[in-house]
Amino acid sequence: MAVPKKIEVRGGRVHNLKNINVDIPLHKFVAISGLSGSGKSSLAMGILYEEGSRRYLDALSTYMRRRIKQRAQADVTSVKHIPSALALRQRPSVPNERATVGTTTETYNVLRLIFSRLGSPVCPNGHRVAPSLDIAEAMSKSGDEMGHVTCPTCGVKFHVPSAEDFSFNSDGACERCGGTGKVRQLDESKLITDPNLSIRNGAVASWNLPGRNFMPNVAEHAGVRIDIPYKDLTEKEKDFVLNGPEKKYQMDLLSGTGRVFHNFNALYENAHQAVLKSAESSKSERAQKRLAEFFTYSTCPVCHGTRLRPELLNQLVNGKNIDQVQHMQLGDLPKWSKEVLASLPENMHPMAKALLNEFINNLQPLLDLGLDYLTMARAGNTLSTGELQRIQLARTLRTETTGVLYVLDEPSIGLHPANVDGLIKVLRKLVAQGNSLVVVDHNVDIIKAADEIIEIGPGSGEAGGEILDQGTPLEIEKDPQSLIAPYLDGKADLMARKVSDQVNSDQITFEVDHYFNLHDIKAGIPVNQITAVTGFSGAGKTSLILDSIVPAIKAQDKGEPLPKQVKEFNSPVHHVVSVDASPIGKSTRSTVATYTSIMDNLRKLFAQQPLAKEKHYTPSYFSYNNKEGACPTCGGTGIVTLDIQFLPDMQQTCPTCHGDRYNQKIQKVKWHDLSIVDVLNLDINEAIPIFKEVPKIERDLLLLKEVGLDYLHLGESTPTLSGGEAQRLKLVTHLSQRQDDTLFVFDEPTIGLHPLDVKVLVHVMQKLIDQGATIITITHDLNLIVNTDYMLDLGPRGGENGGTLVAKGRPLELIKDPHSLTVKYLADYVDQFKLNKINS
Repeated sequence: MAVPKKIEVRGGRVHNLKNINVDIPLHKFVAISGLSGSGKSSLAMGILYEEGSRRYLDALSTYMRRRIKQRAQADVTSVKHIPSALALRQRPSVPNERATVGTTTETYNVLRLIFSRLGSPVCPNGHRVAPSLDIAEAMSKSGDEMGHVTCPTCGVKFHVPSAEDFSFNSDGACERCGGTGKVRQLDESKLITDPNLSIRNGAVASWNLPGRNFMPNVAEHAGVRIDIPYKDLTEKEKDFVLNGPEKKYQMDLLSGTGRVFHNFNALYENAHQAVLKSAESSKSERAQKRLAEFFTYSTCPVCHGTRLRPELLNQLVNGKNIDQVQHMQLGDLPKWSKEVLASLPENMHPMAKALLNEFINNLQPLLDLGLDYLTMARAGNTLSTGELQRIQLARTLRTETTGVLYVLDEPSIGLHPANVDGLIKVLRKLVAQGNSLVVVDHNVDIIKAADEIIEIGPGSGEAGGEILDQGTPLEIEKDPQSLIAPYLDGKADLMARKVSDQVNSDQITFEVDHYFNLHDIKAGIPVNQITAVTGFSGAGKTSLILDSIVPAIKAQDKGEPLPKQVKEFNSPVHHVVSVDASPIGKSTRSTVATYTSIMDNLRKLFAQQPLAKEKHYTPSYFSYNNKEGACPTCGGTGIVTLDIQFLPDMQQTCPTCHGDRYNQKIQKVKWHDLSIVDVLNLDINEAIPIFKEVPKIERDLLLLKEVGLDYLHLGESTPTLSGGEAQRLKLVTHLSQRQDDTLFVFDEPTIGLHPLDVKVLVHVMQKLIDQGATIITITHDLNLIVNTDYMLDLGPRGGENGGTLVAKGRPLELIKDPHSLTVKYLADYVDQFKLNKINS
């Protein structure tokens, strides 16, 4: 029997896919291209990954399947010859506070072994013991002798730390902070929200926590006045609120539902206890996040942020303790490893080589992916999306699997053009190991490097979902129908707007110094123009813009002190709007109509119709989120979920409303012979002429069309929108008014955007500029950078090698004499597209 050479997908109908048939080559690097919302992720994630992972789980026992969250079967007729699949998603989950780069990548695990086997400990009498095979083999001893060595100077027998002892998530954790490196203290200033409020109206913030909302009634029963401003209470009353004794009071208690509990034994918790006891009992991440607002965090005074028991820092390897090593940049560790080997006695070299080679093998994929500026000590929850995804990819590569289908969604996120070659090297290595690779990406260099390209389109939403083209990069380049071909062969026009000939003299001026790796950054951002802030990951872009300039503008507006790192600051704009491509909402109840003001206006419009007035239907009746309007079977979601025990939960269209969300009586109310369900099923283009006589609705519809979302339906669920669609939808409300006093900050706005989508985004940015706005975009995207008026480039690299301003000026002027890596890559890119001719 012949070995299959391709995955055969037949009848793919996930989301907007139109019953597609496509063959994906096995053991090849396949890139999927297409506009934002065209159906790329529906094919890659919705079919290939879902089916590949589901079928693997189907091979497990029922017992195992009941304990693993299972995937529902994809909406596809058949998928043949699909391997087990692993996915690297566009937005990996953020690690918790205990995770670091070292623990996430598992490099710290090897480092712990290195320190336990190759380290130089100190005996209880203070004598430094040189590294030796005796120390290395101490953990191999049995019984009471395990882990014990004898000091050659004083003869005392003592215990040397094991690899487990060096874990701050286990035996080695600092007793004071529990291995987090930080201690938290209740901030009393956060307990009272506003002293002008009464206790009944919410003055005590901690009594607004779940399960504490009856505390005002208990305080009143104890003699505290709860209907006057908190500031007017006596000192005795305030002390009872803040520090009153824990005590049960027998009282009648009125619940939120109107039910009265007679002779209820209510336990009083003062404002402090309400927070502390909630912190002890709350397990959910959401609750902990809310509680964190009541605490201040500072470096642990015992371990000084190392997370480890202080005595563990006595053990050295080549003169450094484990904390010093984990604070070194990853790019410096290969050199350190060589120095370690050279420092050890000859008889330890075989063991040391094995450990150090394992250490370097773990590091190499991270270095190939441009993460050399990170340290092992860097907290995992401070990493960017792109950094998290590359760490995932590095771990995947290190496992050296074979026969697996890897599905990667935008692996180039957050990647500087100089690091793309390293990413391509890693992707090809995955295939060389005997795996199949499907990558959804818009980076032209990554698409060019693929063995085969599948292009989906031709448009977005309902206008997409078809296989537009398939072939090698050279074959795609020759296809006149291809949307990506002009970017592969250099014939595309990169310019989406006319960039300014000169830099605006009216500027946001600032000086930022001594903040992480930023040192003496003094520059300006022109008002009413688009500025690109560029540079390697870790160069300091986020520290400069999101951590310094944005808080400074907010502080200046409120008359508060500037962030301590901002030495000088002057801004003619006073408001900030941050825009990203994160999904809008998690609930299917959120739609395009509800996100804008369209839904509110529709409900009022339908409530004014004769039948609605006759039946006394108010606007609330026309919301599927209220019981008056919602379908009684699905509650207004349009779907019902069936629990099938050890099989994955099954979702199906509601059999009563058939996905329309509303009950039948509400659908009988008509406007222009259309029910509210009929209206929500319209796309923006269809709705515009129908609502030309309803200005409030027409205005929002025209704005949606202006930002290129005219193909969306009014009832379309917002969580299903692509990143680019979500981003543009967020901007709709800002386009209807002047923005002279507003700075818009776009952080990596081209995530998930095809080069043609980038042009649409630039058009939207220009509309904001026309409204008087000022724009900063933090980006690596060369298509976007060439369309900006000004550029601040940080570098020259990342981490300790970043934090300085290496270039500033108009991009098309800077490329004439490039002095930074970013500008050099921009100059090469411009040369490919003969941009100077276009812009001359």
